[in-house]
Amino acid sequence: MATWSNFNLQNSASPLMEQIIFFHDHTLIILIMITILVGYLMINLFFNNYINRFLLEGQMIELIWTIIPTITLIFIALPSLRLLYLLDELNNPLITLKSIGHQWYWSYEYSDFNNVEFDSYMIQYNKSTPDNFRLLDVDNRIILPMNNQIRIMVTAADVIHSWTVPSLGVKIDANPGRLNQTNLFINRPGIFFGQCSEICGANHSFMPIMIESISIKNFINWINNYS
Repeated sequence: MATWSNFNLQNSASPLMEQIIFFHDHTLIILIMITILVGYLMINLFFNNYINRFLLEGQMIELIWTIIPTITLIFIALPSLRLLYLLDELNNPLITLKSIGHQWYWSYEYSDFNNVEFDSYMIQYNKSTPDNFRLLDVDNRIILPMNNQIRIMVTAADVIHSWTVPSLGVKIDANPGRLNQTNLFINRPGIFFGQCSEICGANHSFMPIMIESISIKNFINWINNYS
């Protein structure tokens, strides 16, 4: 989860988030190189005394400053396209979770099991205990098995919401009358937090998402006990 004074991305808990962090670092290095080069050229431009009254054109330098940015954009675009296809790919999901956005809470349905559905409300501050995470804890957590492919179906019942869990690399809009699909693969146990990141109203930041990742054996026991 995010902590105070943390300027970095959250630690990844899925292979997709790892790839997103790699792409972020790759692009950031390119941007730093561009910034240093442009800054160096601008400083030189301000402080040099070169004058050429007869210079009318410079086709070679124009060719160079057109080709170099093109090559730079290719180095950014190719990994970006690869990542987009990876994020959109869905291979043999084990279970399907349906998430429905309401004002101001989420509803969840485990479509593969009978009668496994619940609403997830944020725990109010005056009702929380020292064990709860302020403004992030919910009364009903999403329980998911780790090391398995999971399909997430997202929609909304009233206005546009956005189902976002940063440490899992998932962000998908929930639109009324539309069903969006994404996937996630959690590679370690733990508790992961998210929030509605769409501007759906005054309280959109108070409808948190809380995922608890457990082993497949414990997940099956939870399903049996819930039913």
